[in-house]
Amino acid sequence: MLGLAPLIVRNVLRNRRRSILTLISASISLGLLTLIVAMYQSFFYGDDASPSEAMRLVCRHKVSLIQPLPSSHVNTIRSVPGVQLVSAWSWFQGTYKEPKNFFARFAVDADTVFDIHKDWSMPEDQLAKFKAIRTACVVSEAIAKQFDFKVTDPPQTIEIVGDIYPVTLELQIVGIFKAPQASECLVFHREYLSELLPKDSSQRDMVGTFLILGDSPASVPDISREIDHRFAESSYPTHTDSEKEFGRSFLAFLGNIRLFLSAICGAITFTILLVSANSVAMAVRERTREVAILRTLGYLPGEILQLILGESVLISLIGGVIGLGIGFLLSEVVQAGGAFFGFQGLKWQGALIVLGASVLVGLVSALLPGMIASRKNVVESLRFTG
Repeated sequence: MLGLAPLIVRNVLRNRRRSILTLISASISLGLLTLIVAMYQSFFYGDDASPSEAMRLVCRHKVSLIQPLPSSHVNTIRSVPGVQLVSAWSWFQGTYKEPKNFFARFAVDADTVFDIHKDWSMPEDQLAKFKAIRTACVVSEAIAKQFDFKVTDPPQTIEIVGDIYPVTLELQIVGIFKAPQASECLVFHREYLSELLPKDSSQRDMVGTFLILGDSPASVPDISREIDHRFAESSYPTHTDSEKEFGRSFLAFLGNIRLFLSAICGAITFTILLVSANSVAMAVRERTREVAILRTLGYLPGEILQLILGESVLISLIGGVIGLGIGFLLSEVVQAGGAFFGFQGLKWQGALIVLGASVLVGLVSALLPGMIASRKNVVESLRFTG
């Protein structure tokens, strides 16, 4: 094959218009394939955002996420071997000024939430104020920048009108913390929310979920099973997952994402294969007499096959490299825009998959035309006038 390399390169450059058009088509398609592969890898094989993420679990109602759990569950959860810390984690929803101003808002246990979320960082003085002031809240950097929230003296006050909870929060912004993209939010004291609710309201003693910190990543499955076992016969049974699995569960609302992304990858690959096969078939047909002359000069059928396969693989591989560049840029745009939960961009494993797919497409698309050309009768090929 290496001895045929100069001839392979020369054949690729012979019909430059066809080669360029094939290259453009393959590059764009492989760029899209790169983006889809990056999504698939991020959603189902993504890395932990931080070491503490691998030790965190989320406990919710077994029936549905919208079903609340009693706050008294916290004592039982704390007693489970391997559990270090537990914090209530209740989705508040509500409206800030107008409905379009959406961002995540949670009622939490201020004393423990930053010990559980070790990947959140904030100045110590701001954290101390958050724990000490009942009406205090803190927000992630991205949200603070988007809505021009600032830490001032006296503290900036914001008002959030509730809908799930029939109360209006008047919160003081006392801190801004750094957080991974997937956990950007505003958090405030759960006690403050309970005090605002009517004394006879059943919501006072209920929480949405419990955020749990285990003592090690290896203990997370055992903790999950033990918590759910203890509440199996309760009026409020639980379903406990690792934080990563809990995040993936939201993808289920969109349907079978794994099958959907796989189908798109298959469709893109099949399209590239058709385009490449058509291009190779045309090139081989045009060079029928040339192939016959090569046979008369002593080239073996196997060498003819290698020549055609090499030409096809070279074009596909160049398209794969360009496609990787396109896909990388698309991944950076998607990641910067935060369009998909947990999207981590293109990784080296995904890049190898795309390059492997491009080589496979080159081989498969040229295999049949190459075999036909290498085995065709030399005399008939020399008489070919098509």
